[in-house]
Amino acid sequence: MTIMQKVYWLILTLGNIITFYFFSQSESVFAGVLVCLTLAYSLIGFYDLYFSHHSLNRLYPVVAYIRYFLESFRVEIQQYFIANDTEERPFNREERSLVYQRSKNARDTIAFGTQQDLYKDNYLSLWHSIAPSHVLDSAKRIVIGGSECKQPYSASYLNISAMSFGSLSANAIEALNLGAKKTGCYHNTGEGGVSPYHLKHGGDLVWQIGSGLFGCRDDDGNFHEERFIKRATLAQVKMIEIKVSQGAKPGHGGVLPKAKITEEIARIRHVSRDRDCVSPAINPECTTPIKLLQFVKRLRELSGGKPVGFKLCIGNPAEFLGVCKAMLATKIVPDFITIDGAEGGTGAAPVEFSNRLGMTCLEAVYFVNNALVGVGLRDKITIIASGKTASSFDLLTKIAVGADIVNAARTMMMALGCIQTKHCNTNRCPTGIATQDPARSKAIDVLAKSDRVKNFHTNTLANFYELVASLGLDDPAKLTPNMVKRRSPNALQTSIGSLVAPLPANALLNENIDHLSRSWQLWWHGGSAEQFYVPDTEILVSAEFYR
Repeated sequence: MTIMQKVYWLILTLGNIITFYFFSQSESVFAGVLVCLTLAYSLIGFYDLYFSHHSLNRLYPVVAYIRYFLESFRVEIQQYFIANDTEERPFNREERSLVYQRSKNARDTIAFGTQQDLYKDNYLSLWHSIAPSHVLDSAKRIVIGGSECKQPYSASYLNISAMSFGSLSANAIEALNLGAKKTGCYHNTGEGGVSPYHLKHGGDLVWQIGSGLFGCRDDDGNFHEERFIKRATLAQVKMIEIKVSQGAKPGHGGVLPKAKITEEIARIRHVSRDRDCVSPAINPECTTPIKLLQFVKRLRELSGGKPVGFKLCIGNPAEFLGVCKAMLATKIVPDFITIDGAEGGTGAAPVEFSNRLGMTCLEAVYFVNNALVGVGLRDKITIIASGKTASSFDLLTKIAVGADIVNAARTMMMALGCIQTKHCNTNRCPTGIATQDPARSKAIDVLAKSDRVKNFHTNTLANFYELVASLGLDDPAKLTPNMVKRRSPNALQTSIGSLVAPLPANALLNENIDHLSRSWQLWWHGGSAEQFYVPDTEILVSAEFYR
């Protein structure tokens, strides 16, 4: 018998003696309460000792529940009482506070100097100009759409990334879309389809089509042209995005159990309620690079010439170069490519997938930008960076390494009131954002929260333009990788652009690429337009990209 088991029997014995004494002396309320407490303690402890499935309860009867109670608030205790302003993940308190302040139009300055360690390895910074400039109003929008696009779209530098109805509550979707309408950015629907809550307030939409083809599928899960046309030709839908893979879980599909499929979700996604809703790991319409581009062309034609692109998390570099080869072979060029970073996002994923797969956003954008330059297609394709973006500096670095515009998801949720309790996959979101529980989601005031989304977007862009101007530039398009400095292990600051030499224009089109690094040679020769994975080809993932 353990010490706690002995303590349990001792307390039980003493409790019974004391209870019997008080109850025999009087019939007061206190005596009745004491009887109830002793009885409850006895029954719980007896169950723990002889029937509990948890060894902890058997060894520490009753007391073990104190541990479970405290553990249920571990994240909150860590946030409120233990962690400092710069050590939490994925967003530390300094980053979250900045989002909250800007979304509320509150003071966002700090006093008494930075809390960052400016000398730590890989610390990123900028070298400003003595002669700051002013960003021109004409340089504050980016037009998306290539030569085959009949309805180009003028986009903001910062936009709302993909978050589905079903993952987020109806009120959260409404607030995000109304915020997008107020501030002039677009709102990506996520792969769950275009819901009435996306359409209610008239904000610009990017319709994301994932591997489940939700909203444009038939009863067997195949692509349905008529259903696609019905949504894609809506005036509010400005662009179409094919999701190839996701930064939170590249190479992994998803399952929505039939018990969670409401009548509304089934109607929006065009799925059945009598079986699980499965999202395969690969889009059935995009099983090879050539088929991916043919699907891009097909959707562009069916949508009436709207911009169509695809989203992916970069893994094997040779596979993306295979897509580039397919572009050259088919003459089909997407209007945009969204690069999702391995930093993850709002989607729940297995730990191994979140922690170990994919390139981070900055590395991936730098690689994709160089690849498109190397095949002579960079000026025809807009690069959208989708990664962790909390500050104007985060926005600037992604554009400096090659992106044209940026999407943000989690910080937009924070603008709505998310407090990073990490309960997104439990349906118990304490702020009513990532839940389908109507009792929780009704706490979101759509009008008030949409203003917070607008404020965060507006204030972040204002600081972004000021940062760009501090470098002496009048246009964010003039940013280059060399303007972002990384602290090296020897304490010197080195520009990001010097770590991996950028490719010259059309460098990969030359018959002889021996002058390029061994990494680029292996990646280029390993890529195939006919299939994504080439098992017999050695693929080198260069350490240069991971310094």
